[in-house]
Amino acid sequence: MTAPAMTAPAKASSAKASSAKAAKASTAQLTTEANPADTTTPAYPGEQLGLPERGPGSVASMPRRVLALLIDWLLSMVIAYWLTHNQFWTIAVFTVETYILTALTGMTIGKRLAGIRVVRLSGGPVGFGWALVRTAILLTVVPPLLTDRDLRGLHDRASDTVVVRI
Repeated sequence: MTAPAMTAPAKASSAKASSAKAAKASTAQLTTEANPADTTTPAYPGEQLGLPERGPGSVASMPRRVLALLIDWLLSMVIAYWLTHNQFWTIAVFTVETYILTALTGMTIGKRLAGIRVVRLSGGPVGFGWALVRTAILLTVVPPLLTDRDLRGLHDRASDTVVVRI
């Protein structure tokens, strides 16, 4: 005995079901971890970097970073107006302040007042080369907002740095 022939609507329904199963399988493949053996997620930002959960050396929170940025920007506005009587130069003053102070000390005036600093993951100073990379990406505004689990923006990942509490 032969199997009854499928009608056109039944074939279409069967095709849709198999297509949906395939799409679900491919979506599942996209959302799985790259390393299935490593299923643990970090308990706090900086754990994967070997940083403490709280206190000095822990990853700085976003409110502290925003406070530091606000202080640096306001200070840059005051300096630009004082030097040139024009706030047009604020971005230039901000750029120079951020670049020089981050390269030399790992912190700007705003970061110091907020109790945070920039450090290299290797433990060394940020230096002029990496401070330049970090500052250039910071000035594009959006990449610093794209953070990973360790609250490192694209500018931090590009310069191999992390912002920690002091």
